[in-house]
Amino acid sequence: MKGTIMNRSVKILLILLTVIFIGSLIGCNDGMMAKIIKTKKGTITMEQFGTTPDGKRVDIYTLTNTKGCEVKITNYGGIVVSLTVPDKDKQMGDIVLGYDNLDGYIKNNPYFGALIGRYGNRIGKATFKLDGQTYKLAANNGENHLHGGNVGFDKVVWDANEIEQKDAVGLELSYMSKDGEEGYPGNLSCTVKYLWTNKNELVIEYKATTDKITVVNLTHHSYFNLAGKGDILNHQLMIKADKYTPIDTGLIPTGELRVVKNSPMDFTKPTAIGARIEEDNEQLAYGLGYDHNWVLNNYNGSMKMVAKVYEPTSGRVMEVHTTEPGLQFYSGNFLDGTITGKGGMVYKHRNGLCLETQHFPDSPNKPKFLTTTLKPGEEYSTTTIYKFKTK
Repeated sequence: MKGTIMNRSVKILLILLTVIFIGSLIGCNDGMMAKIIKTKKGTITMEQFGTTPDGKRVDIYTLTNTKGCEVKITNYGGIVVSLTVPDKDKQMGDIVLGYDNLDGYIKNNPYFGALIGRYGNRIGKATFKLDGQTYKLAANNGENHLHGGNVGFDKVVWDANEIEQKDAVGLELSYMSKDGEEGYPGNLSCTVKYLWTNKNELVIEYKATTDKITVVNLTHHSYFNLAGKGDILNHQLMIKADKYTPIDTGLIPTGELRVVKNSPMDFTKPTAIGARIEEDNEQLAYGLGYDHNWVLNNYNGSMKMVAKVYEPTSGRVMEVHTTEPGLQFYSGNFLDGTITGKGGMVYKHRNGLCLETQHFPDSPNKPKFLTTTLKPGEEYSTTTIYKFKTK
């Protein structure tokens, strides 16, 4: 009798444990529990973020450093979903624009936080010649080609692996862009590493190889707001550039390298973004504000600090370091209040700024610009670092 009661108790306990276990699975992302990797350099957490319309699983990775600051990155488009760092009062805040869920990025994303390729920025008339052959690309920005086309690198699911490196935790993303994809020649094998260091540095390392001569210009497109809300007009910006590339009405560079001195384009000294943005200036009129490429001083391919942003109310500072020759500063001119993002926040005019390290726009059609051509046997390799501090 006593043995029977004990057997029943064991059966009941097993049933209860089974129910709890099944319930925990149902409570996790589509039946998939979070994967957590803890190291002395930080923590990496991987969870399912959703599924694409064609059924591909998408994950989101949280990189947390030893200071408790974190970056969330999804392998859909390599998008930085959030970036949380302290203000001068040590209060944590998310400083990039975006969405709470995958659906937002799929349905209506003005490149929030995305990896951009094969060619960041614009190619005039969506065409270029290479080795005597003309290549026609998607005209997805008026008559011009923008940020890789209709399905650029920001809209594909990348293969992802968690990594540790030096004083950082990170994510390695890889993607094979097939010959002819979006009109580009060559099978382009791409690897992008995101590293989040214990010094609150977001390091982005880009590499690519090709089996056929092609063009490539990869970049990152986070919309930053160091205050975490409101517009970015009081952000103070410095760019180490004595020249920029003026644009035509289609935002395509004319080919000229124009000095910034005595113009609203002069950010050689820290200047509030809103100080001159409404001036009567042809270039500002064409861009509806700032949407231009700056020619970085003393370019030689080495890592240099090229820009700095300071937001007075939060005390947050962002430095941009890069091996690239150009920097696109975009002042969020096309944000118009029609997008509701994270936490129900409505993104209004100039609520975010982008600082995109790059080779110059339309370089394939501008022989005097530095080349963006990549040949078989060569490696495209560039690095950009966003460093976050307070003062």
